[in-house]
Amino acid sequence: MPQLMVVSMLLFFVLSVPVAVSIGLASLLGVAYGNITWLVVAQQIYAALDKYPLVAIPFFILAGNLMEAGGISERMVEFAKSLVGGMQGGLAVTCVLTCMIFAAVAGSSVATTFAVGAILIPAMVRHGYPKPFAASLQASAAELGVIIPPSIPMILFAVSTDTSVGELFIAGIGPGLLICGALMLYVWLYARRHGYGKQDGEGRLAIWPAFKRAWLALLMPVIILGGIYGGIFTPTEASAVAVMYALIVGVFIYRRIGWGDLSFTLRRSVISTAVIMFVIANAGVFGFLLNRAGIPAALGEWLGQLFNDKYLFLLAVNAVLFLIGMFIETSASIVVLAPLLLPVAVHFGIDPAHFGVIMVVNLALGMVTPPFGVNLFAACTVARIPLETLVRPLLPFVAVIVSCLMLITYMPAISLFFRDLVY
Repeated sequence: MPQLMVVSMLLFFVLSVPVAVSIGLASLLGVAYGNITWLVVAQQIYAALDKYPLVAIPFFILAGNLMEAGGISERMVEFAKSLVGGMQGGLAVTCVLTCMIFAAVAGSSVATTFAVGAILIPAMVRHGYPKPFAASLQASAAELGVIIPPSIPMILFAVSTDTSVGELFIAGIGPGLLICGALMLYVWLYARRHGYGKQDGEGRLAIWPAFKRAWLALLMPVIILGGIYGGIFTPTEASAVAVMYALIVGVFIYRRIGWGDLSFTLRRSVISTAVIMFVIANAGVFGFLLNRAGIPAALGEWLGQLFNDKYLFLLAVNAVLFLIGMFIETSASIVVLAPLLLPVAVHFGIDPAHFGVIMVVNLALGMVTPPFGVNLFAACTVARIPLETLVRPLLPFVAVIVSCLMLITYMPAISLFFRDLVY
């Protein structure tokens, strides 16, 4: 039965059947040929969705969309540009810094791509940056949206493996700062080498005026993250706080959101949420059937025999996850693979929070690698260019992130330093 499920799922992928539908159809085949009552399907779908931390997902998606519609992201860009936009290559560095700030609330890389890219990709093109480079930079920097807390994939990992959401969020801070700093250094050196961005300081506000315009926007991540780590509210409650704050600022203070805008934002958020929840529901049935067949235990025993230390295990996991992330959507990969791999990682003495960060960072690379990188499609939509033009300028960004991933993998302190300070 497990072989039939896996082979059929891969076949559906090859036939371009949507990921969630492929997982669901493979699960139905497993039920049909495993002589299992069909009631199991309904029970496992309910069990997969009946988890309190999942409530945070629609709220963080809505908060990110409200930030974009309400002008909050625009003011974050202005402030980031006031800090670093005056040097050569400052506009490209601004893109990375803004993505990190925006990610501290949105939790979604696609939302970050659209919200920040809609402002900065045209601005970089006007200042002489090649459009493929600008789009590749935006797609890569938006990956910070799922690494800097809060993060929707981290919530999914926590729910799938019974790991603490708070610990995962804190563990993501160090890796997020590392990747942000590495990308900023690369684009600065790239701009200086190729002569781009010499006029990036044009139209830049001074730091204090930019701060006065953006302080309400900048206060948002402070409230959300401060509330979570200060014990004022849980990560799930923080998502609702983020929505209320973005709504009040966008509607009543900045006055950028009207009733028509609100209706469109809600509809877009519902669609995004439904897609993720559909994946979780189908993956819940799939995972139950694999567990029932004893696959996790067999996989753990096989990996334990194949690799005699955790360093080889981590190298193999990174290689496999990188390939999987290129073809399978991040949420589905986490929900299906995390319960299988984490017990093996714990057997090798790897901290669950550290392993969760490794999985999220690695699978997030799939968002910026062809053929199914969602960030690439979003950036191409904003820049209005075909996907194939991004491949060449994208390679150095992928190399930078992979280098950071290796450091994160083999230097646990990058992930666990802040976690150990709090817990």
